[in-house]
Amino acid sequence: MSEEIRKKAQLWLSDKFDATTRQEVQNLLDNDESELIESFYKDLEFGTGGLRGIMGVGTNRLNIYTIGMATQGLCNYLKVNFQEKNDLKVAIAHDSRNNSRLFAETTAQIFAANGIHAYLFDALRPTPELSFAIRHFGCQSGVVITASHNPKEYNGYKAYWEDGGQLIEPHDVNVIAEARKVAIEDIKFKGNPDLITIIGKEFDDLYVKKIKSLSLAPEAIARNANIGIVYTPIHGTGVKLVPDTLRTFGFKNIHAVAEQDVSDGNFPTVISPNPENAEALKMAIDKAKKVDAELVMATDPDADRVGIAVRNPKGNFVLLNGNQTATLLVYYLVKKWQDNGKLSGKEYIVKTIVTTELLRDIAQKANIKVYDVLTGFKYIAEIIKNNEGKTTFIGGGEESYGYLAGEFVRDKDAVMACALIAETAAWAKDNGKNLLDLLAEIYCEFGFYKEALVNIVRKGKDGAEAISKMMNDYRSTPPQKINNVEVVRIKDFQKSTDLDIATAKSTTIDLPKSNVLQFFLADGTKISIRPSGTEPKIKFYFGVRANLNNTADYAKTEAMLDKRIAAVVKALNLN
Repeated sequence: MSEEIRKKAQLWLSDKFDATTRQEVQNLLDNDESELIESFYKDLEFGTGGLRGIMGVGTNRLNIYTIGMATQGLCNYLKVNFQEKNDLKVAIAHDSRNNSRLFAETTAQIFAANGIHAYLFDALRPTPELSFAIRHFGCQSGVVITASHNPKEYNGYKAYWEDGGQLIEPHDVNVIAEARKVAIEDIKFKGNPDLITIIGKEFDDLYVKKIKSLSLAPEAIARNANIGIVYTPIHGTGVKLVPDTLRTFGFKNIHAVAEQDVSDGNFPTVISPNPENAEALKMAIDKAKKVDAELVMATDPDADRVGIAVRNPKGNFVLLNGNQTATLLVYYLVKKWQDNGKLSGKEYIVKTIVTTELLRDIAQKANIKVYDVLTGFKYIAEIIKNNEGKTTFIGGGEESYGYLAGEFVRDKDAVMACALIAETAAWAKDNGKNLLDLLAEIYCEFGFYKEALVNIVRKGKDGAEAISKMMNDYRSTPPQKINNVEVVRIKDFQKSTDLDIATAKSTTIDLPKSNVLQFFLADGTKISIRPSGTEPKIKFYFGVRANLNNTADYAKTEAMLDKRIAAVVKALNLN
């Protein structure tokens, strides 16, 4: 172990830290060198999802001191950026995770101690409601305490700007720079209680009312109000607002999974509270079979992402991936905007570079502009901000189960998405279809797009170095062929280059630099590689396409596309 790490840890033995923290650090110094290294070898930094890490003592852990340094740094930065304002305001929310309320109250106290008015929710709330609160109260910033869908040992600190979107450059980098200047003794932990305002149900009602304004087919809901829906918050923040919003839209046949309606940061009924994982929806699907429901929806702990399952004609439930749900939602929004005469030629959608290209096809057929952005919903929020008052955002999202419609929230919103997905199901049923039928028809019209994701997990310091080496190897010696198919184009978002292999011509990518590589093959296969910004893993995204002439060929075409993806995965030695 380096002497530098030991010295960093020993600084946490001073009386600037509470007795419990000092005792835990001493125990690491005496008994657990491996955990000591992991806890102190680096400082937590903002990624695509803000500050996120395992809870515990140390500079590389989430605790009141790392939370405190981030908040004090944010306070200092806000005062520099808004010198003309004498009444700085922030909004603060938290999820159901262990220590989330403590971290949220600590954050509010620090803001108040710095003379900044804090609007603190009275209990756990969805992350998107925090985004809405920032804009509603005219705040300059906001913070939500959450680690989204990460395992129970994690928590996080996600910071927002005055537009309601997550911090982007230069603010994210600058806030971290300010936080790094903060010594423990600089943190003002004791705030003026007069500068902390608690907000509750009355604000929930405003938020739900705004979501209801997005409804495009209330008559279809009225005719199909009894469509069976099972919803689970997976022990998280969606427990109240998702069912309330569904009822506000007009749905009447909503079933809960009682065991998972309990808000619990240990997530006792699942391995991981991630709606991307089939296991997380198992209890909800079992309930749906018992009550003969047609649609299952599950949100992650901070209710910004949603996974769905749809009953097929045989009575079995089919899980949809994030690209498929995004396809259904964007198709529905575009179709109803057309049918309702809402299109003026100044509308657009936004997708991320790793999300299905089918969204582009759907939008462009309706002459709707499409923006491609880097992974991270903060970039979608940036596009909405830049276009505000000039063009109109219809909707969009990312393959990782995050979606948004309208402009009053500037982050992915599972409360909103659940309501609009249910409305899509009601509209489809009104037209004699279910969501699976609708998806098949979309594939017949635009092509059968199939995507897959492979995650390679590498934990800790050694894992981070291994992931870095993998990216460096792909970048320095890119493959000429993959699965015996030529690579015809390479996009390197870190170098901002888009290289056509045949002509050797390179153009500039007009997006912020990011550690992402994309390989395009001669048969149309698209492969994207990026380290996760929130978890210790490197992600490989695969996309393939084939024509679907009729819905009867659905299974055969899907099997062919799955086989093509499996061959590419094998060729890259990712099995």
